[in-house]
Amino acid sequence: MNIALIPVRGGSKSIPMKNIKPICGKPLVYWTAKAACQCPQIDRVYISTESQEIKQVVEQFQAKEPQLFSKLEVVGRSEETATDTASTESVMLEFAQQHEFENIALVQATSPLLSSQDLTNGFQALQTDGTDSIVSVVRQKRFQWKVNNGFALPTNYDVFQRPRRQEFEGYLVENGAFYICSREDLLRTQNRVSGKIKAVEMDEDSFFEVDEPRDWAIVEALMRKNNPVLIRRPSNIRMFLTDCDGCLTDGGMYYSERGDELKKFNTRDGMGFGMLREKGIITGIITSEEVELNQRRADKLRLDFLESGCKDKLAAIQKRCEKYGISLEQVVYVGDDINDLEAVRTVGYGCCPSDAMPCVQQAADYIASAKGGQGVIREIVEQLLEEP
Repeated sequence: MNIALIPVRGGSKSIPMKNIKPICGKPLVYWTAKAACQCPQIDRVYISTESQEIKQVVEQFQAKEPQLFSKLEVVGRSEETATDTASTESVMLEFAQQHEFENIALVQATSPLLSSQDLTNGFQALQTDGTDSIVSVVRQKRFQWKVNNGFALPTNYDVFQRPRRQEFEGYLVENGAFYICSREDLLRTQNRVSGKIKAVEMDEDSFFEVDEPRDWAIVEALMRKNNPVLIRRPSNIRMFLTDCDGCLTDGGMYYSERGDELKKFNTRDGMGFGMLREKGIITGIITSEEVELNQRRADKLRLDFLESGCKDKLAAIQKRCEKYGISLEQVVYVGDDINDLEAVRTVGYGCCPSDAMPCVQQAADYIASAKGGQGVIREIVEQLLEEP
């Protein structure tokens, strides 16, 4: 039996809880779990975690798509294997001592560009004569140098015969996406690869892993480039609505010496509303606040309406839909906090800023790269109106 093991822990430091942070609208671990479950050579897929929160998120997306994730099971891991200093091998060995299988694919959640075909290629390579284990790699065509006694020297080409890219074989780099070995060799060597190792090449884009915040935007952009379906654009949008604080503003509350309340809005959002107006799309603000400042901003933006003091935002949206004779499917709503959750979840296209509450991010169809007050509306409008 072939199995896949995806170790995820809750203690990530560089990006807190990164394994369940949404990327392209789904938790990061969703993508590698999906690839593993869709690989016909894999019989069972295990996500190993010590975090109850991660376990709940995995079970949620598994419940939403039970057929896709029918192979998937969440299993525990000890606290000792979930520390900053614990090796990945320690998780694999702990799992191998508790489960029976023939071959194991270690799959890293930080490589969401992994595909089921990549894993299939890995298991097919493992079947070839004399192969003991598999490592995933990408081919890099870059010129390498080293410093010796203070001077730089090329290590993989001749500076007097610089090859053209198409003539340059390049070199292989481990991308960390997956490794395959037998249970027997894992327990014997206590290492993810051993013996005669074969390299399975993946697309050059998969060189990037999600380890640091700067990686996040790069990988998400590559995922959308490689799979346009991930940019879901609703059709026949008739109404665009947003919360105010945390979306049009950064959520901060500013006060003058006289006690006047101040808010900072982003002028780029004004252009975004203008683009919607040119398309004949109804625009409005739905907010729980009742302050004159919001009305002045709505007037400045030339919005169709402002709904203030709103306790039930979804009900308010439904009422507006009835007034204008449109359906909830034709509504875009941008929210950032718990009181926006039902609206984001229910309308045709729910959106949020990048710093929205995690529960809102989980429900959103689109998560802006911008934070609240930093041009969220403009970004979402451009994404909506962009030609497919």
